[in-house]
Formats: sequence, structure tokens, C-alpha cells
Amino acid sequence: MEAIKTITSRTVVLPLDDIDTDQIIPARFLRTTVRAGLGKNLFTDWRYNEDGSEIEDFVLNKPESKEAEILVAGRNFGCGSSREHAPWALLDQGFRAVISTEIADIFRNNSLKNGFIPVVITEQTHQWLLANPGAEISLDIEHKYLVLPDGRKEEFPLENFSRYCLLNGIDQLGFLMDNDSAISSYEDRML
Repeated sequence: MEAIKTITSRTVVLPLDDIDTDQIIPARFLRTTVRAGLGKNLFTDWRYNEDGSEIEDFVLNKPESKEAEILVAGRNFGCGSSREHAPWALLDQGFRAVISTEIADIFRNNSLKNGFIPVVITEQTHQWLLANPGAEISLDIEHKYLVLPDGRKEEFPLENFSRYCLLNGIDQLGFLMDNDSAISSYEDRML
């Protein structure tokens, strides 16, 4: 994982509520343990026709969505079954964060473990983002706030351990490995 302090990007808006993990990445693509390539299957049932051609009016197929790193979704994003492939697919597509008023707990935990940032905001800010697709915003991970184009800031929740890992570009195993000598010292004292 790479260290993440801030993300500044245009937004892509997918204003649907209750987007579950099977819609994010359908079960038929879960046979892999390789993350690379999953992005092409992100929202595949909404994104492609049966013959594999792109559905032109789907938001991810529009030119203005290319290279955007922040997805704004409706309420209750990432609900449904637990699958780590969902944040993998979002990351492989190029997204680094999702913003909503409500994000499912298991999806949030899987995301943070993989360096994908789930951001929960107020209804008022959410409505503004939904009404202004393509707005350029910033997420400040260190200070835990979102910055709108007019300079307004809104804090978002991010527990300290996940924040530490994101800022330092490590996962849980990396954290443990960084503290190996302290752990060994503690274990030696306990023997």
C-alpha cells in the first residue's frame, strides 16, 4: 500500500441507494485471489450489455469519469455479503475513496484494510455532491475532513488505527512487522 495523506479528484456520482457488494463485483468474478484486472468487472451488470459492449449512458463509461478517484454513492453503500473483492475492484478501477451518508460495516472494514477510504458525511453535503457530479474535492486523511470547491470543510469519522495505517502506507500485518522488536521484547519479559 502507498501512504495516503490527501486525495484531490473530480467525483463520479452513482446516486443509487443500497448498492450491495454483488452489484459492485458479481460473485462470478470471485474465483481469483489476484487484484489486478478486477476493475474491468466493477459494476459489470450495469456497465456492459450482454454482448460485452459498453452501455454508453452508464456513468463509468463516460469520458468525464476517466481518472476520477472519488465515487459518490447513495445511502447504504457496500451492503450485502462480505467480499474483499469489492474494494479491490474499486481500487483497480482507479477509485481511492467512496463517499456516502451510510456505508456498510463489513465493507468499510474490508476497504480500510486494503487502503480504500470509505467516507461518511452529512445529508446536506451528500445532497450537494449528488447534485454536482464532477466537482473537484479533497479528502484530508491526516485531519479527517473533506474540502468542497468553495472551501467549506466537513469532518468525517476515521478511527485512529486505520488512519495511522493509511498515513504510513501499511496494513495490519505491516504494523505488526514494524513493531516486531517491541513484541519480541514483551514476549521475552512474559516468559
